[in-house]
Amino acid sequence: MKNTVIDSSVTVKWLNQINEPNLKQADKLLQDAQHQKVTLSAPELSKYEIGNALLKKQLPLHQANEALGTISHLPIKFIPETEQLAQETYKIAQQAHITYYDASFIALAKQENAQLVTDNPKHQGKTNDIIVIALKDY
Repeated sequence: MKNTVIDSSVTVKWLNQINEPNLKQADKLLQDAQHQKVTLSAPELSKYEIGNALLKKQLPLHQANEALGTISHLPIKFIPETEQLAQETYKIAQQAHITYYDASFIALAKQENAQLVTDNPKHQGKTNDIIVIALKDY
C-alpha cells in the first residue's frame, strides 16, 4: 500500500462537489483508499481548514453539518502535531516561504515517507523532500 498524505483541498471535494474541479481524480483516490491500494493521512489541523473551506462556500447549516459529520467516516488517519513535527513544519515553512499550514502537509508526508496529493501544488510543490502529486494528475 502506498502511504499518501492528502491536503484539505482534496478532502473538501468529497464533502461538497459544487464548483469543484478534478472530482473524478478525487473519487479515484477515495476508491483506492477504500480498496486498500493507498493509505490516507492528514494533519489534524486539516479538519479546521476543511470547516473553513465549507464556511467560505456558504453552505446552509444542515449541509455543513452533514459534510462535517462525514469527515469521521472517511478513510483518513488524522495525525496530531508533535513537537518534532511542529519543528519540521516551521523549518519547511521558513525555507519554502509558505504558510505553516501548507508546510504541515509536507512535514507529515516527509515523516510518514508518503507522497502528497494536493489540488494546490503551487504552494506545496515548493519542496524536493517529498513526491508531490497534483490531484489533476492522479
